[in-house]
This record gives sequence, C-alpha cells and structure tokens, in this order.
Amino acid sequence: MDRVATSKFLSYVLRHHPAAIGITLDEAGWVAVDALLDALRAHGRPLEREQLEEIVRTSDKQRFALEHGRIRAHQGHSVAVDLALSPREPPLTLFHGTVARFLDSIRREGLRRGARTHVHLSADFVTAQSVGARRGAAVVLVVDAASMHREGHDFSVTENGVWLVEAVPARFISFP
Repeated sequence: MDRVATSKFLSYVLRHHPAAIGITLDEAGWVAVDALLDALRAHGRPLEREQLEEIVRTSDKQRFALEHGRIRAHQGHSVAVDLALSPREPPLTLFHGTVARFLDSIRREGLRRGARTHVHLSADFVTAQSVGARRGAAVVLVVDAASMHREGHDFSVTENGVWLVEAVPARFISFP
C-alpha cells in the first residue's frame, strides 16, 4: 500500500467526490468506516481497517477524524458539509501559503475560497510555507486577522489547527 497515494485518494473522496466510490457523506461530512472500506474494495482499492487507522494516525497534516466507527476530513471540502465549528477569535495574524503566479489576482480580489467552502489559513509561517510549496516556490502572505475579526469576519479553527474564513479581502493582506 502506498500510504501517500491512499491518503490523497481518501482526501479526494471525503472532501470532494464521495460518489466516485458510491458513498454518501452525512450533513457533517461523516461516513461509516465499514461503508468506506466496502466501497473502496468494490472499486478496486482495497484497504484494511488497520491500514486506514495508520493513515489517520500518521498523517503529517492530520487531515482526517476517526470517531465512533466513522471518518471524515477535517476541512477542505468542496461538497456541502457542516463541520459544526464555532466562531473563534483568531490570533492577531494568520498566514496563507501560495505561489507567485496567483499574487496579481490576490492583490485585486483578496483570498477567495474557490471551489472549497472556506479559505484556509495557518497559525504559523512555517506551515503556510509548506502549504505554498506544494505548487512551487512558496510565497507566504500575512493576514491581519485581528482587524478582520473586529470588522465582523467570522473565523473558526479545525481540530488540526487550520483556520477557516469565507474570504480575506485584499486590504487585510500584507504581501512580501
């Protein structure tokens, strides 16, 4: 089993396209582990429960939650789910990792969620740099989260520490 490829496929299924293997997520994004494993097996991607648990436990970004015989992705969905996250006061600054080719658009439009349900922000520079580096040479943007919050923007944070917001207007972003 290639753990990285399997983790990426699980992210795809649990965040974007559960129908690809014939599963349905509940309103909060959960699916029964047995249903997921059966569907994976039926679609030529067999995975044992122990392997799934290892992927969840050892994922460097802790992308998945596994509770009471169910699994879901912590964030990053493009399908409608209610993660039931309460609004939280963010730190003074948050960070967003990207690449240079997107900077002109971000200067004009700010950070937009695109196909996802939220913009993802990191609490530290190093994590944002790692996120941006997935697409090339990373550029880290600094977000004035405290000012956004004062102006009424709602933030929430996932169990694995990713800060979520609907959008970040350009005026709250410091560019390098």
